[in-house]
Amino acid sequence: MLSVSDAQAIILNLVQPLDHQRDTEVVDLLAADSRILATPVTSPLDFPHWDNSAMDGYAVRYEDVQHSSAEQPSVLEIVEEIPAGYQPKSTIQPGQAARIFTGAVIPAGADTVVMQEKTRREENRVFILDASKPQEFVRHKASFYQAGTQLLPAGIKLNAPEIAVLAAAQCPQLSVYRRPRVAIFSTGDELVSVDKLLQPGQIVDSNQYAIAALVKQSGAEPLILGIVKDDPVALEKVITHAVAIADIVISSGGVSVGDYDYVDKIIESLRGKIHIRAVQIKPGKPLTVATFPSRDAINRVSTHSPLYFGLPGNPGAVLVTFWRFVLPAIKKLSGITEGWQPVFLKVRSHDELRSDGKRETYLWGKLHLIDGVYEFHKAGGSHSSGNLINLAQTNVLAVLPMGKTFISPQEEVLVLQLFNG
Repeated sequence: MLSVSDAQAIILNLVQPLDHQRDTEVVDLLAADSRILATPVTSPLDFPHWDNSAMDGYAVRYEDVQHSSAEQPSVLEIVEEIPAGYQPKSTIQPGQAARIFTGAVIPAGADTVVMQEKTRREENRVFILDASKPQEFVRHKASFYQAGTQLLPAGIKLNAPEIAVLAAAQCPQLSVYRRPRVAIFSTGDELVSVDKLLQPGQIVDSNQYAIAALVKQSGAEPLILGIVKDDPVALEKVITHAVAIADIVISSGGVSVGDYDYVDKIIESLRGKIHIRAVQIKPGKPLTVATFPSRDAINRVSTHSPLYFGLPGNPGAVLVTFWRFVLPAIKKLSGITEGWQPVFLKVRSHDELRSDGKRETYLWGKLHLIDGVYEFHKAGGSHSSGNLINLAQTNVLAVLPMGKTFISPQEEVLVLQLFNG
């Protein structure tokens, strides 16, 4: 049985990121939110586009005001008023100034802006009451970005700041990686969909909905294949189809050692290679990770080797193993160059935490900010892998390493951040 860290290393080594030539599409800027940039972006524009004022005040020649004080102010003639968006008409001569507003173009001849709080105006004259520094409050052309150089690199997620930069650079369309396609199905004769009346012994298939939501949150496209009964023929048909249409396949259930758990045998019959069968993690020990031969036949979505995750059937184990193993794999596959690794934080535990120490144990709960320090508060109730109810509204998993059976209140604990974008 593999350790959690060894399993993670194997999985991430198996992931082949999307190809920057084959797996891209062009989208409008308004549709680019949360997408992964596929090619570097440059702009023909300098930022700022021209020398402009960072303050409301007066554009002056520094040599005219360098000795100004409240007792002996410099007195300048106001020759022009320059609002933002206006092209100055005047060249500032000795003894002259221009009224200027934030963002407006610095007129020729001026090299400094005196903020209005350090001035007094009388008709067309301005009294400079305090000496400015040379070039104060002047934002120089190309001081933020020089035209023709790289503006944004490939492999980054486009959030609001990046979208704003692209808009300012007049990039109405851009090349992004397509969304990874993730096929999802659940296995088990006992499962029914949410719209069916429960009969004795039946269970509503919550896993499919949870996994689909997690896949969407990761930026990938879920392909819902439904519930598959514990029948080898039906399972082989669904797995064959899933591998043909998706980059990643996720099933839940059917990967333990029961008489009706057929998934591993079917994977091998389809020429799949199983890399992981079980991991020393609680919950989630039965975990199948496999790859299939590269898809290069007609009508296949890419030449990637599909990656298969056979997750346990219990809902708590499904969520834990997805967050711990599947989510980083989807992020790396998506083309993002960094930020796909799991994010762990050291925080203080509010509660007593216990495990049997035989496997790396994950307990779900919430972070609370207490007197400037983050504390982990364990969710109430049972932390059984079959208990889905108390997973709601949690945002972290506390990690107890193998051999660690007890963490006392106020002791430091490592937590896995679940939602980090």
